[in-house]
Amino acid sequence: MKRTFHIRTFGCQMNEHDSERITALLEADGLEATDDVSSADVVVLNTCCIRENADNKLYGQLGALKALRDSRPGMQIAVGGCLAQKDRGLVRERAGYVDVVFGTHNLARAPALLREAAKSGPVVEILDAPAPDGEWADLRRLDSRRETSSSAWVTIQMGCDNSCAFCIVPQVRGPEVSRPFDDLVAEVELLASQGVSEITLLGQNVNSYGRDITHRRPLFAELLRALGAVRGIERVRFTSPHPKDLRPETIAAMAETEAVCEHLHLPLQAGSDRVLSAMRRGYSAQRYLSRLAAARAAVEDLAVSTDVIVGFPGETEEDFERTLEVVAEAEYDSAYTFIFSPRPGTRAAAMEGQFVPQEVVAERFERLRVVVERSALARHRARVGRVEEVLIEGPSKRNASMWSGRTRQNKLVHFAPDARHVGEVTAGTYATVRITRAAPHHLGGELVSVRERQRPRRRLAVAAR
Repeated sequence: MKRTFHIRTFGCQMNEHDSERITALLEADGLEATDDVSSADVVVLNTCCIRENADNKLYGQLGALKALRDSRPGMQIAVGGCLAQKDRGLVRERAGYVDVVFGTHNLARAPALLREAAKSGPVVEILDAPAPDGEWADLRRLDSRRETSSSAWVTIQMGCDNSCAFCIVPQVRGPEVSRPFDDLVAEVELLASQGVSEITLLGQNVNSYGRDITHRRPLFAELLRALGAVRGIERVRFTSPHPKDLRPETIAAMAETEAVCEHLHLPLQAGSDRVLSAMRRGYSAQRYLSRLAAARAAVEDLAVSTDVIVGFPGETEEDFERTLEVVAEAEYDSAYTFIFSPRPGTRAAAMEGQFVPQEVVAERFERLRVVVERSALARHRARVGRVEEVLIEGPSKRNASMWSGRTRQNKLVHFAPDARHVGEVTAGTYATVRITRAAPHHLGGELVSVRERQRPRRRLAVAAR
């Protein structure tokens, strides 16, 4: 009987994709995945450390697993990912029953480390940088175990060369390293041959992809065009770009490449130039808005989402008011809003004397929510009456009688299947849905038709200049 494993993932899409890779590695090593953590022989926690509560979540999860491990001799617990990279040996100091600790640069070693721990005892292995070409070699030979057969993550870059004052990512992911261009094209061609029609390109700063390869300019625009031309790929998404690196050639590639979706996630973080400078973001609010305007002018029906941090050290009421003004002017389709969380070793964590009182932060956070939802609802209401193409994800998580899918603009749409399409509405297929209702975070509609896969056609706006 095969040993079983269970993976819990915390954090971003990069971590989700890493968990897919760990799944493939463990299955190749003879283990079998299970959704039942109580029966798993191996439990892997793939961690995040972007926010302070990530630490609390990890150690809370480990505490709950201790009783399970005590009752099941031979069960192994492994902790990997960003928080493991940051805390290193501290994980075992706080939770001595953890068998394996590995970081962001050696996840391909997870099966070997588990075998070593079973034979010789607990193992902590953290690398400060990946071995030359090591991670890319692993990606080339690894068939990730995806949650859906129609969509796939594609890592194009690891690490980050920026120095944002609030961000710990460069410490735990290292400097930017771009994956070879031809490797990416080959992987996407393989994915398309396996039935994948939607890919999402992942990187800490995708705009700068290839800069370390050419030593002169990024290759992201060329990559979008090349991957968008792969036969069978209907949708290309990417996350996350950095506003300071959103170049005209990237905007042009978005506008001119059929498969690239009409969605741009462009993190603002703050609307005050003083706060942006303290954050070390490398742009002003006006420069941000200018680039956003250029993207909207070039890409027809572009949806825009963002990130905003509330309560950065030293943020005044005037600073926050400016953020509200910029958010209102940008008219976002959606936004991920965060309360500032100091991370050890970052510049912002050293600004302790400037921390904004929590009651002030909470009040500002609520005011920001109102502004974001106002623009999101307005933009969603403008879509009522339209017929939208959605890639079906599966039954709705909130209502089993409904199905859910996403438009090219990444809008979540809930709809009910009808008797005309019994058996046709399945995860991974494309459908057209007439939008009948709008809410700040989703759309509702009526199913019109289900189609076979084909290359989408859309009218292009004027290309960026």
